[in-house]
Amino acid sequence: MKPKTAITPTREENYPEWYQQVIRAADMAENAPVRGCMVIKPWGWKIWENIRRQLDVEFRAKGVENAYFPLFIPLSFFEKEAKHVSGFAKECAVVTHHRLEQNKEGKLIPAGELEEPLIVRPTSEMIIGESFSKWITSYRDLPLKINQWANVVRWEMRPRIFLRTSEFLWQEGHTVHASKEEASDFALQMLQVYNRFGHEVLALPFITGKKTESERFPGAVDTYTIEGMMQDRKALQGGTSHYFGQGFAKASNIRFRDAEGAEEFGWTTSWGASTRLIGAMIMTHSDDDGLILPPRIASSHVVLVPIIHKDEVRAEVLSYCHQLAEELRTLDYHGQKIDVIVDERDLRGGEKTWSWIKKGVPIRLEIGPRDIAEDKLVMARRDKSHKEKTFLKKQEFVQNLPILLDEIQNTIYQRALKYRDENIVKIDDKESFYAFFTPKNKERPEIHGGFAFTHWCGEAASEEQIQKDLGVTIRCIPDGMEKEAGTCPFTGKPSPQRVLFAKSY
Repeated sequence: MKPKTAITPTREENYPEWYQQVIRAADMAENAPVRGCMVIKPWGWKIWENIRRQLDVEFRAKGVENAYFPLFIPLSFFEKEAKHVSGFAKECAVVTHHRLEQNKEGKLIPAGELEEPLIVRPTSEMIIGESFSKWITSYRDLPLKINQWANVVRWEMRPRIFLRTSEFLWQEGHTVHASKEEASDFALQMLQVYNRFGHEVLALPFITGKKTESERFPGAVDTYTIEGMMQDRKALQGGTSHYFGQGFAKASNIRFRDAEGAEEFGWTTSWGASTRLIGAMIMTHSDDDGLILPPRIASSHVVLVPIIHKDEVRAEVLSYCHQLAEELRTLDYHGQKIDVIVDERDLRGGEKTWSWIKKGVPIRLEIGPRDIAEDKLVMARRDKSHKEKTFLKKQEFVQNLPILLDEIQNTIYQRALKYRDENIVKIDDKESFYAFFTPKNKERPEIHGGFAFTHWCGEAASEEQIQKDLGVTIRCIPDGMEKEAGTCPFTGKPSPQRVLFAKSY
């Protein structure tokens, strides 16, 4: 008999729908009345707050300061940079009127046409560039490093919560430097910030590398990326860092005088990560019982579930739970205090237990009168089977809680790393490559082989043909791989190294 799971359908039955059901069961977010937009509920919002707080620490260590820029961008600003606007033209939301009026039938209609249309920001390079052009006059003003946390709008045709929504939250960093070398190096530094954050905090074993010309951010000289493998073996881009050379500086007139008094254009970068990181975390770690949260990003670390069968012991058990919660909240865990919930809801024990399993809390403690009398706790870890429980003395648990959380964090990371590595192959011939990415089951077209490290000669035509035939793209020219010369299986031409091919979100 097939085992019962909390989430239906399961990952194997319907992965896209499983993903939506995990979000719903964990009460993280829901679709908004506006198509393509989402409402992020408190459990999901706490994760975004944790991402923001911890990335902010990383950014400030790099000398980056936070600022805020307008939501609306004049159309003329985009027209300054042709490559940039062409990359976003089909996704832009445009404001053309500034008020509503009632017509004769009493219906509200747009009125007050604007002299110049306004773009609802899909990204802020151009309007930030306008400010930078006023702020920078001398080399003494450089480097200028600014980040903003904001919402952006990219009109999405196939929305999916956290992964692709018409409005989403992100941070976008923008810097100006006095030299090509400094700007290029900073773009790589920020890539490593994202990669380290992914590995150490989100427990996501990203692969880093450089995008091919066809996959670059519009207007960039170089785009660097972090790519993760989801449990359906598709790739998801977790964040990008871009080196723009002087292109945006020229479009925005960002100039400075060097130490000799000569005037030149600045060298710029941009880098960003979004609420998509939450989607990546869900799809990489969760199982058929619901969400699994890495402790370092979790909405809460520990939930205390009072076990009360008789009203006369209620006060005693709740008092004990609250005292323990206060003690745990004094503990430090990677620069933050332990977050603890005491579940006092008037629900049966089984309902409470399953609600927290589905929410992915790393540690669950069940505490009843007998446990209090014996000075012990019943602990369940979300990284293990819900049936597996451990009995610990209270003081032993308190002393070892940060260590236990790190064990869970590492277990989740190693599980994801093992899955990724088991589903990456080196392929050296076209027939095997096409077979690897061709679904074996026509009813399940999303199921395919995984990631392929394959030689590529650099010809855009072959890259385009592969995408047309298979829906597979080059995710990146990976870092850290030895540059092994070979032969491109698609053209027969020499190849300097392997690249990473995958289907992607």
